[in-house]
Amino acid sequence: MRKSLSIALCQMMNTSSKTGNLSRAAQMIQSSASHKDIDLVILPEVFNAPYQPDLFPDYAEYYPGPTTEFLAQIACEQGVGVIGGSIIERSPEGRLYNSCFAFDEHGNLLGRHRKIQLFDVDMPGRITFRESDFLSPGHNITLIEYHGIKIGILICYDIRFPELSRALALAGADLIIVPAAFNHASGPLFWELVLRSRAVDQQLFVAAVSPAPNPQASYQAWGHSLVVDPWGRIIAQAGQEEGILWAELDFSLNEQIRREIPFYKHRRRDLYELSYKKPGPMEI
Repeated sequence: MRKSLSIALCQMMNTSSKTGNLSRAAQMIQSSASHKDIDLVILPEVFNAPYQPDLFPDYAEYYPGPTTEFLAQIACEQGVGVIGGSIIERSPEGRLYNSCFAFDEHGNLLGRHRKIQLFDVDMPGRITFRESDFLSPGHNITLIEYHGIKIGILICYDIRFPELSRALALAGADLIIVPAAFNHASGPLFWELVLRSRAVDQQLFVAAVSPAPNPQASYQAWGHSLVVDPWGRIIAQAGQEEGILWAELDFSLNEQIRREIPFYKHRRRDLYELSYKKPGPMEI
């Protein structure tokens, strides 16, 4: 198995212009691909549209569609894998999903993850938000393979549910990628805490990519994209400004911590067990 992966996290500021967002994503992917042999470029949650549920129907696309065709094409042109953050996907039945499409360096689809846990919260005086008024939940835990590395994909609120991360780890995930748009209420409280906890809980790398906050938007993303190693150490982190974050992942660390602290062997499966649907790339 390959032991390392070079990744670039594109913390881009999305606007109300889909064309402008795709153009900015192209610039950031091209810049990433030109930097020290990057293997994989990752975009943020709902990178081609405002993160505003009442606008989701206006920006929704079928697969294949303009945005997924763009992602496949630029992955092929730049010779890098692309985790396409997420977009609002319209299914043939007319349902809307918050979906991540992943492509290899030849533009081939590796898999699709539809956000499983929808963000329905009421924090009086801070934020009230209901994705379920417009979106349907996904029904698959998604694990893809790229250059021999097994990658689990979760979208934003999915990461708050440790059962999903554990299911991915038990299926062999080396890395969990999280396109996410935490806000200014939850971000300061939970962003680092949750991501570092999942890395330590599952003894693997976690890379989370946020949009940069847009002062003109109704929803303010937290930013602070980061990469955490299996020991819970933050090895790369952005601020709130737009930019690209690079990290080199050494997967021998996964093996080291699981050898030195073998809690997968120590689980009391006579007392508890996780029952889940086997992760895999969702059929298109």
